Amino acid sequence: MISSSRCTHLLLLLPLMFSFFVMGFVDLVGIASNYAKADYQLTDTTANFLPSLVFFGFLLFSVPTSILMNKIGRKRTLLLSLCVTMAALLLPVFNKSFAGMLAAFSLLGIGNTLMQTSVTPLLSTVVSDDELSSALTFGQFVKAIASFLAPLIAAWGVHYNVFGMNWRILFVAYMLIAVLAVMVLSATPFSDEKPADTSGLRSTFALMRRPMVCGCFIGILCHVGIDVGINATAPRIFQEYEGLSLTHAGRITSFYFICRTVGCLLGTFFLSRVSNRRFFVLSVVCIMCGLIGFAGFRSETALYLCVALIGLGNSNVFSITLTQALQSCPEYKNEVSGLMIMGLFGGTIFPLAMSMTSDGIGSQLGAVAVMLVAAAYLLFFAFKIQGKR
Repeated sequence: MISSSRCTHLLLLLPLMFSFFVMGFVDLVGIASNYAKADYQLTDTTANFLPSLVFFGFLLFSVPTSILMNKIGRKRTLLLSLCVTMAALLLPVFNKSFAGMLAAFSLLGIGNTLMQTSVTPLLSTVVSDDELSSALTFGQFVKAIASFLAPLIAAWGVHYNVFGMNWRILFVAYMLIAVLAVMVLSATPFSDEKPADTSGLRSTFALMRRPMVCGCFIGILCHVGIDVGINATAPRIFQEYEGLSLTHAGRITSFYFICRTVGCLLGTFFLSRVSNRRFFVLSVVCIMCGLIGFAGFRSETALYLCVALIGLGNSNVFSITLTQALQSCPEYKNEVSGLMIMGLFGGTIFPLAMSMTSDGIGSQLGAVAVMLVAAAYLLFFAFKIQGKR
């Protein structure tokens, strides 16, 4: 029989896991940029500007969000993020111009920044410090479900032209889920902690002087660069090598996120039994093997294997890195959370570098080379991670 305290604990986790699912909506930018490229006849560089708009939000709003949490509370900040996300998903439904798409992706980035910065500190009020790492990993698993569903919903919309909306039916489906998440979170009470001292922008950025905080920040830059890069580049690699249609190639993105989902589940199990450092090294080796395989293999089966290795390897990099950062400065939980989420700006830096390199050499191998540089840093950073669990 489940105790009342256990039942309350699960009820508090439900809206937070719902928020993690909505958080995964940001990953629709990869497949959406590919469809937008076809709709608006864009170059690789211009198409990758759409994901860049999303991730500019992480650069500009993550640290201010950590300060906002100290003023209005974590729950209200999370509710605000869901409302902004709803607006972002609604806009492309009624405004199908390229300018409307730019505005929608910008709002999606702002909403996701508010969400990612506030949800982890709020989660820490529900679970113990010992449970936080595993709960965060499970949240990433829930997030990954939304990520791999996005290309499938878009392909379904294209195939059946649901309500005449084509691939944009994806925005409608996810908007309805966001509405439900707002309702569930609003009805759930939380004991919202408020810090005794509030930090400003200067004192928050001063934490970057600490080697572990700075190293984790760069690590998250590289992680999300690889993540968004594969999301956008893998379908183009299959198109370039195998001559697949965009709809068929878009399924590669779903396969990648399926592998990420499996990797999160495996990480939940193995991180309680294997040291963080060993698991991180194994993860990065998988990423590097997959990226090198893109350069050496041309068969569809081998390319799928490469995507699987990258998906499995990259699935737990963020959770381990964020945990390391928080453990290095436990007295500055909100501030460190804001700084680490700012590192998601790597989703802008790396795709732009990859697209320019690909356009420059006329092949997606240019994008692969940029991701290999990011993976090399992660391998270097792996040996800075504390070996204990």
